[in-house]
Amino acid sequence: MKRAFTSLVGAVIEAWQELRVHRTRVLLSLIGVAVAVCSLTTVVALGGIVQQANEELSERQSGRPASLFVSAYSTGGTAIDSATMDATWAETLARYDITYGSRVMQTAQAVPFTTGVVDVQTQAVDQPYGEMHRVRLTEGEWFTADDAAGLAPALVVNQIFWERLGSPELRTHPTVELGAQGGRPGTTAVIVGVYPVASYETDPAMFMLADQLSAMTAARPSAAVQDPYGGGGGGSTQYEMWVPPAISDQLMEVVRRDFTSALANPGGGTGDVQVDVYRQDYAQYGDDPFLVTKLVVGGIAVLVLLLGALGLVNIALVTVKQRVREIGIRRSFGATAGRVFFSVMMESVVATIAAGAAGVVASVLLVQNPWTMNLIGQGLVSDFPPFPAEAALIGLVAATAVGALAGLLPALVAVRVKVIDAIRY
Repeated sequence: MKRAFTSLVGAVIEAWQELRVHRTRVLLSLIGVAVAVCSLTTVVALGGIVQQANEELSERQSGRPASLFVSAYSTGGTAIDSATMDATWAETLARYDITYGSRVMQTAQAVPFTTGVVDVQTQAVDQPYGEMHRVRLTEGEWFTADDAAGLAPALVVNQIFWERLGSPELRTHPTVELGAQGGRPGTTAVIVGVYPVASYETDPAMFMLADQLSAMTAARPSAAVQDPYGGGGGGSTQYEMWVPPAISDQLMEVVRRDFTSALANPGGGTGDVQVDVYRQDYAQYGDDPFLVTKLVVGGIAVLVLLLGALGLVNIALVTVKQRVREIGIRRSFGATAGRVFFSVMMESVVATIAAGAAGVVASVLLVQNPWTMNLIGQGLVSDFPPFPAEAALIGLVAATAVGALAGLLPALVAVRVKVIDAIRY
C-alpha cells in the first residue's frame, strides 16, 4: 500500500515537473479546458439558481406548495351570505390547525398624488399572505399584529407608489388619503412597507389588511366594494390556505364537505350550493415541474464538456508526436511501458485538474455576481441559493475525467513507441 502511494505521488510530481518544462504548450492547451469547465460549472449552477428564481416567482403568483383555494357559489339563485362564508373559513382554519390562511380581495382605491388622483389596484389580504406568497420588501416590514390593531389602515405599497410620493422615510410614518375625491374626505392610511416591482410594471399598487378594508368600507358605504357572495359585481373574495403537500388531497375533500354543509340552505338542501377546492401552485403539475429545464441544462453542459475534451485530445496527440525522441530515451534507460503510460496520462490529469480549479473559481465569481443575480431574479427573488457545491464538484470531476480520457490515447501511442525508432526520430 505504501509503495503504491509513493509511486502515485512520484508520478504526480514528475507530471508537474514535466508541465513546468512545457508550460507554454500546456497553458495554450488548457485554456480550452478551463473555459469548458467554467462553462459546464456555470450552466449547472445557473440551472439551480434559475429553478429557484422560477419557483419564487411562481410562488409569488400562485402560492407555495400546496396552496388550496376555496370558492363557492349558488346554482339556484340564492346568494351566499358573505358573513357565513367568512365564519366558515375561520372555523375551518381553527378546526384543522392551519396556520397560513388568507382572504384576498381585489379592489381599487382612489389615491391623490401630485399628478392627480389615481385608482390604485389594491389587494386586501390577511397577515399570513406575505409568507404564503414570498412577498419581499425593500423598505419597512410586512403587516404585524400591531398594524391590525391600529386605528389607521396600514399599507404596503410597491416601489412605483412610493416613488410617486417622493420616497419618504418610513420611520416618519408617511400617510396617504384613500378615497378622497370631489371634496369628500378620505381615510388616512399609514405606509409601513415597500415591495419591489418587475421591469415591466408601470402602475402603482398596494396591499392592505382585509379587516381594515371591511371597516373602511362600512364607514364609507359610497365607496364600498361589492362582494360576490352578496350578489355584487365590483370586487371578489378569494380564500386560500398553505398546507403540507402530503395532506393536500385529503384536506381538499374534507374542506369541500365542511363548506358544503355549512352553506346549505336552511331547509337542508345542498343542491344549489357548489363548493370548489383546488390547487393552483406550480407543484400540482408533477413531482418535478422543472424536469425539462434540467434536461436542457444537462444537455448543454455535456455538449460543452465534449467540445473541450475534443480540443484537448487533439493537442495532446500532437504533443506526444513531438516527444517521441524523449519517450524513446526514457525507455532506453529502463522506464517500463506502464510507467510511461501512467506518466503521460498523469500529465493530462494534473493539468486539467489545475485548469478545472481555475474554471470553477471563474464560474463562482460569475454566478455570484450581483449583476447576474439581479438579471435572473429581476429584483424579485429574495432567497438566492449559495453556489451549488455539486456544480463545483461536477466541474472538478469533469476536468479529471477529461484529463484521463484526453491522456488515454496519447499514452497508448507513447507505449507503442519503439526504442530504436524513437532514437532515430
